[in-house]
Amino acid sequence: MSLGNNLFHARKKKGLSQEDVADKLGVSRQTISKWETDETLPDIRQSKRLAVLYGLSLDELIEFDIDVQEIQEMIDKTSEEVSGKIDWTKAWSKKYPILARYQNEVDTAFYMSELERLINDLKNKHEYNDLDAFLVLKDILAAVWKKGVKN
Repeated sequence: MSLGNNLFHARKKKGLSQEDVADKLGVSRQTISKWETDETLPDIRQSKRLAVLYGLSLDELIEFDIDVQEIQEMIDKTSEEVSGKIDWTKAWSKKYPILARYQNEVDTAFYMSELERLINDLKNKHEYNDLDAFLVLKDILAAVWKKGVKN
C-alpha cells in the first residue's frame, strides 16, 4: 500500500473527515486530499502529527494495513474463554486442508514426544511456564519454516 492509502485508511478508522484532520493540523482539506492520493507527501512534522492524531507510531502509520489492524484488534478483543471454545484446527483447515487429514497420515505420538521434550527443555533451562515455552517453540518453528521457504 502507498502512504496516501495508509493515511486514508487510518483517517477512516478514526472516523474523521478530511476537514476534521485539516482543522486539527492547520492545513487545507485539499492538502489532506493530496496526501491521501499521493499527489504530495506530508513533511516529517506533519507526518508525526498525523500519527499522533490517528493513535499510531510513525512506523505504524507508514506501514498501516487496515486488514492487519482489524485482525490485531479482533485478537486483542478475544477473551481466553471465547478462544478456548474455538476449534482452531477446524477453523484453519478451511484454509489449509492438511490440518483436517494429517492425523490419519502422521505418527503424531512420535512428534508429540519430541516436541514435549523440547518444551520441557525450554522450561527447565529458562524457567518458562508451559505457555511461554510453547510460544517460544512456536516462534522458533516459524523461523525455521520461513528460512526453509526462502531457500
